[in-house]
Amino acid sequence: MLSLHPDVAAAENEVHFFDWEEHYSQGLRWYLGQMPFSSPHQLTVEKTPAYFTSPKVPERVHSMNPGIRLLLILRDPSERVLSDYTQVFYNHVQKRKPYPSIEEFLVRDGRLNVGYKALNRSLYHVHLQNWLRFFPLRRIHIVDGDRLIRDPFPEIQKVERFLKLSPQINASNFYFNKTKGFYCLRDGGRDRCLHESKGRAHPQVDPKLLNKLHEYFHEPNRKFFELVGRTFDWH
Repeated sequence: MLSLHPDVAAAENEVHFFDWEEHYSQGLRWYLGQMPFSSPHQLTVEKTPAYFTSPKVPERVHSMNPGIRLLLILRDPSERVLSDYTQVFYNHVQKRKPYPSIEEFLVRDGRLNVGYKALNRSLYHVHLQNWLRFFPLRRIHIVDGDRLIRDPFPEIQKVERFLKLSPQINASNFYFNKTKGFYCLRDGGRDRCLHESKGRAHPQVDPKLLNKLHEYFHEPNRKFFELVGRTFDWH
């Protein structure tokens, strides 16, 4: 979405420089080579979601640029767990490989399986604390991912302000695609929608298990809200 702004040059793909050793070992020159061409007045951005949960990334980013501004998009942790599973599930479906049901991951010996990686990746306070060892909170702008899906324009306006960009993105740049069920972008008469992997229906989960999931995240969410000084409309 930020690529709509004329003062932003955005990398097209996830770069995985700071979290993949085979990339990081090639040095900063390799990283810069993955960035788009940009003018002196433009901000260059890249997005790699795995950076947030990788313990070694914050120090590496700080070593490169301690004054960098960071964007973090977060959604309801329970929804994030389901999205995590859904993405991997469809990857297996496309390869015609079997994949266990989400219940087989979430439940072990009749209890919530707290060893499931998707659960650990959704403990936001744990991962954010690691980043706050190297960056002050004012350097990290948290985008409400659920609101970004429901009504993207106000969230993008906040990002523009955080990045000190002139307000160039307008409400007219977004339109709701009824077929896909989410907002798409309109840029100079050209329409762009998120990849087909976005907006997929999540698996049906037993309500009792879903409640267990919500209960599990209640305390971690409280700690996260306390850490960032704001609340989110999560279960």
